[in-house]
Amino acid sequence: MDEKMSIMIVDDEMIVRESLFHWFEKSGHKVDTASSGFEALEKLEKFPFELLFVDIKMPKMSGIELLEKVKEEYPDTIVIIITAYGSIDTAVKAMKLGAIDYLLKPFKPDHLSLVMEKIAHQHKLASEYRYLKGRLEEITRFDNIIGQSPEMERVFQLIPEVAQTDSTILILGETGTGKELVAKAIHAKSHRSNGPFIAINCGAMPDTLLESELFGHLKGAYTGATHTRKGFLEVVSGGTLFLDEIGEISPKMQVDLLRVLEEKKITKLGDRAPVDVDFRLISATKRDLEKEAAEGNFREDFFYRVNVITIQVPPLRKRKGDIPLLVEHFLEKYSHETTKRVDHVIPDAMKLLKSYDWPGNVRELENAIERAVVLSKGRSLGVEDFSFLRPPSVLPSGTRSLREIQKDYVRKILEEYDWNVTQASKILDINRVTLHKMIKRYELQRTPSTGP
Repeated sequence: MDEKMSIMIVDDEMIVRESLFHWFEKSGHKVDTASSGFEALEKLEKFPFELLFVDIKMPKMSGIELLEKVKEEYPDTIVIIITAYGSIDTAVKAMKLGAIDYLLKPFKPDHLSLVMEKIAHQHKLASEYRYLKGRLEEITRFDNIIGQSPEMERVFQLIPEVAQTDSTILILGETGTGKELVAKAIHAKSHRSNGPFIAINCGAMPDTLLESELFGHLKGAYTGATHTRKGFLEVVSGGTLFLDEIGEISPKMQVDLLRVLEEKKITKLGDRAPVDVDFRLISATKRDLEKEAAEGNFREDFFYRVNVITIQVPPLRKRKGDIPLLVEHFLEKYSHETTKRVDHVIPDAMKLLKSYDWPGNVRELENAIERAVVLSKGRSLGVEDFSFLRPPSVLPSGTRSLREIQKDYVRKILEEYDWNVTQASKILDINRVTLHKMIKRYELQRTPSTGP
């Protein structure tokens, strides 16, 4: 076998451990040993061994018990059972549980060589699987939107179709479903892809500020306007404007935007000369605008103007089959960002994630994985790592988001250690670079001392 591997020998007999250790080390493999199943699990938590040779008969934890735990927590790890002639039936049972072969005592060099040839073949298949898995990820990831459920397939099919037109689009969906990602994908597939994509959250700013941001102003147009400024409606020319939470804008702003969409002209605040604009409008909302328009709470003419094409983004609870894909994506993302070796969610924990209703949708799932990775102590995430998740029905009103909880926890640790980043990062079990990123992301600031 030419490929070098990381191997651990697990046997309570020293002579077995040493003989196999020297045999593999001489062949150039990275080798370690463990005298018990408990020691093996401790070492697996710290390093991802590719291959384990496990004695079937060991005190306290048998090889079968160790095999079951390894396959549950580290399913990609290859396990070979070490057994005596009288235990072949047990070895066969072990293979049904996930071991790929067994090695008979006393060891014969030709048998060991055959076993390693089989492993080489297994590795080749694993490499092919990883390649195919990568191709599958490309198929199930549409411009950073991840999913393969029928609900998401319908969205994926719509995106390239609607991208070829300049018609206005209204994207409907709950908070955290990824409406902006859909808008970006449409822009990327359109003939405007070389132009700018500008996203504005209409619910995050007062009406007067939104008007100034969109239309721009001349110097002196209002108190504080110290210089002339182009608005986003002019800056986005040739590209796509994404207005998130469009249901929050005032009736006056609805009238102003309706006029822009019909005339393709704008007038800056404080100016009289109109300016030609050329952009594609994509809007999004979590509200039922059709109902609100019918009830007179939203302008009907504006609703029909922005709703030429509708795309409905399903909530995560309606596409739970996509949760494993999303979990794997976020696990890889935050393992890389935090430089922590967390590469697996055990089946019981995945079952929990799939049973949860995710009221905050994909955004809440991402926050949950980020928090679990940041606070994890090992390579795999278990049920206990998601103990903060509770069914929505038992959540008290005013429950804070995961982001707020994590922000407060990081702030608490920093304050406990007088903002000593080195000490705080050790307590949080992350590196200093990651902690600095979190401080910046959460805009955390040290409270100045008021003195005696």
